Amino acid sequence: MKAHGEDDGPDGHGGHDGHGDDEAGPGTGARIPLPRASVEDGGRALPEAAPVALEHQVLTSLLGAWALAACSAQETAAVEDHLGQCEACAEEALRLREAVTLLQRPESLDLDPALRTRVLDGCLERRPPRIPVPEWATPYDAETARLDALLQDFGDAEWHAPVRLRWFEDDGTASRRTTVAGVIAHLLTVDGTVAVALGLDDPLGDITAPSRAPAARTEAYWRASHYPPTRAVRAPWRGQGHSIVRTVAFTGDAGGMPVSYGDFELPLRDAMLDRAFECWVHAEDIAEAVDYPYEPPSARHLNGMIDLAARMLPGVLAARRRAGLAAPGDRPHLVAAGEPGRSLRLEIE
Repeated sequence: MKAHGEDDGPDGHGGHDGHGDDEAGPGTGARIPLPRASVEDGGRALPEAAPVALEHQVLTSLLGAWALAACSAQETAAVEDHLGQCEACAEEALRLREAVTLLQRPESLDLDPALRTRVLDGCLERRPPRIPVPEWATPYDAETARLDALLQDFGDAEWHAPVRLRWFEDDGTASRRTTVAGVIAHLLTVDGTVAVALGLDDPLGDITAPSRAPAARTEAYWRASHYPPTRAVRAPWRGQGHSIVRTVAFTGDAGGMPVSYGDFELPLRDAMLDRAFECWVHAEDIAEAVDYPYEPPSARHLNGMIDLAARMLPGVLAARRRAGLAAPGDRPHLVAAGEPGRSLRLEIE
C-alpha cells in the first residue's frame, strides 16, 4: 500500500533510486539527508565588502587618528579616498602628519650601546661570577664586543672598504691606507703584545718583527700575508680577545705585570685600557669607512681611558723634550694676555 503522494520509481518500485524496497527492510525508519555544504566552502569568491560611507564631518574628525595611524583599514581607505576629493581636508591632514613627527622623534633601529652593560650588570648582580673579570679589564672586553657586533654583518665589500689610519710620529702626522680587514689585522698583532705577556700564543707565529713596537709588528704581519687580509682575520682576533680576558680573570691582582711595547712598558692594567682605547678609535675608523654610526664607550669606561691618557701625557712630553722635539718654534712661546696663541698651564687634581 502506497502513502499519499508517493510515486513509483523508474522501475515501478517506491524507492528513490530504484532499489529502495530491496535495501530497506521491514521497520526501517525515514532516511536522513546529508548535511549541505556551506556556500563559503564551494570555491566561489565571496562578495566584496561594501565601502564605508561616512559623512564629511565624520571623516574630518578621523583625520587626527589617521595621522597617528590609529584608524582601521576601512576607515583609512575612506579617509584617503576623501582626501583626494576635499582640498581643505587634504591640507589639514598634511599639517597633522607633520605635527605627529614632532610628538616623538623616530628612534634608531640600532640597540643602545649601553644595553649590553646594563644586562650584564643585572645578571652579575643576581649571580656573581665565581672568577670575576677585573674592573680594569672590562673596558677591553666591552669594546672588543662592540666592534665584533659591528663586523658580524659585513659582506666582502665592507671588509675591503678603504680605511685611512692617522697618527702622530716625531714632529708631524703620519697616515697609512689599508682596509677594514687590515685594521682588524693591526688590532690582532698589537693585542698580541698583551697575549705574549700573559703567556699566550703570539699571533705573528713564525713571522719575525724587527722590534716589539706596534707599527713594526703590524708591518711584519701585513708583509707576510700572501694576500690582503680578508674576513678570515676576524675569528683569530676575536678568539685572542676572549683568551686575553679569560686569562686576565685568573691572574687575580696581577695588574702590575709589565707589558712591553718595544720602546716602553706599561703595567697590565694600563695596557688593557690602552688596547680598549685603540679598539674604540679604530672601530670609529671602520664605521666611518662604511658610513655607519658608532657611539662612544660608556662613561665609566671612557673615564678610565681619559685617566690613562692624562697619566701618560707627562712622560710623553718629557720624552719629546729629551729627543729635541718639544723645543719652541719661531714665534715666542709666551705672548701678551689677550693675544692669539697665548698658552696657559692648568694643573688638574
